[in-house]
Amino acid sequence: MIYIEDISADEVLDSRGNPTVRAKVVLSDGTIASAIVPSGASTGKREALELRDADARYMGKGVLKACENVNTEIADELMGMNPFNQAIIDDAMKKLDGTENYGRLGANAVLGVSMAIARAAAASLGMPLYRYLGGANAMTLPTPMFNIINGGSHANNSVDFQEYMIMPLNFDNFSEALRACTEVYHQLKKIIGSMGESTALGDEGGFAPNLKDNEEPIKVIMQAIEKAGYEAGKDIAIALDVASSELVVEGGYKLDSEKRTLSSAELVAYYENLCAKYPIVSIEDGLSEDDWDGWKLLTEKLGAKVQLVGDDLFVTNEKILAEGIAKNIANAILIKPNQIGSVTETMRTVRLAQRNNYKCVMSHRSGESEDAFIADFAVALNTGEIKTGATARGERTAKYNRLLEIERELSLSEYIGQQLFSK
Repeated sequence: MIYIEDISADEVLDSRGNPTVRAKVVLSDGTIASAIVPSGASTGKREALELRDADARYMGKGVLKACENVNTEIADELMGMNPFNQAIIDDAMKKLDGTENYGRLGANAVLGVSMAIARAAAASLGMPLYRYLGGANAMTLPTPMFNIINGGSHANNSVDFQEYMIMPLNFDNFSEALRACTEVYHQLKKIIGSMGESTALGDEGGFAPNLKDNEEPIKVIMQAIEKAGYEAGKDIAIALDVASSELVVEGGYKLDSEKRTLSSAELVAYYENLCAKYPIVSIEDGLSEDDWDGWKLLTEKLGAKVQLVGDDLFVTNEKILAEGIAKNIANAILIKPNQIGSVTETMRTVRLAQRNNYKCVMSHRSGESEDAFIADFAVALNTGEIKTGATARGERTAKYNRLLEIERELSLSEYIGQQLFSK
């Protein structure tokens, strides 16, 4: 029987230059695999705990404690176990930690090991990761939610909303859809430069210009779509990640760029107006994670025609998602493995969403690495959509390049992606 022979972790850097955990697993047949854990800047209050050292190193952001937890307690617990029993392994780490949110060992420690074991098991069997985790039905290439303008906590500019994205529609295959988005991205750079604005990049590869309000980025993107030779709403749609939990002040939601504060109802009306004017097919975190009444109103007003994605709202948590489903809150969920802590828990949340007809969007974090695990994971779970930034910065293109490789492996003759709402 093949078993886990060794587990270790070390401290490496993410795309923001902050430390993160890289876990390595060695199997008894000689297979070696590793995984690097991402880190978010805009985080939900109910996310699993990312353990940081909080000392003088790296301004307190070191992860030596998390690595030590891997090298000692987690390794002692898992060595000798069957690597193909992913759920048993992940549940053993959850029990070992003993808290609801990995507050003792750290979700970054646990997730790194969970991912590395999955990767090692797949390699040991000579299988691609997506096939090992997803089985015979893993064959859906995800539609990219392509972040091309960054704002909020992902950029140092005047724009309040965190992400302005484009999504390809009606393309024959993933590679052509990706090409179209890349062409729009390059046209956008030219337009922003011609406006005299900076084409510096935000954390996820999108441009970070100073624009007068939160609608102007959409207008500029519409120009870029046209300049690239595509039709907005037919070939390319628009998606928003408002990250509204970052906008909460006493009395509502503060839009600094527009010098006003809106109530929940006023913010919903704001979105209704934008959706009436532009081909917006998805809004993420339109209300804060605590504003369930606001979410209820948003879902009532726009849920029949727009994808309403809960990120901070659900934090990839099966129990919280179940509550949202029961209350008819949102109609989609963002999937971030490091919000919940393990491969198995992530899969359980996705399956719950899919059973209840909630769309799933696999997602990177703003602090990423060259690890392309989520590309395989999106295909394995048939999420149908993926957020992994612009086609700039190596930690973002690593995911796109892996998806191109998977497409070639699957030899898909036509593009199988998420069926978005029609405009």
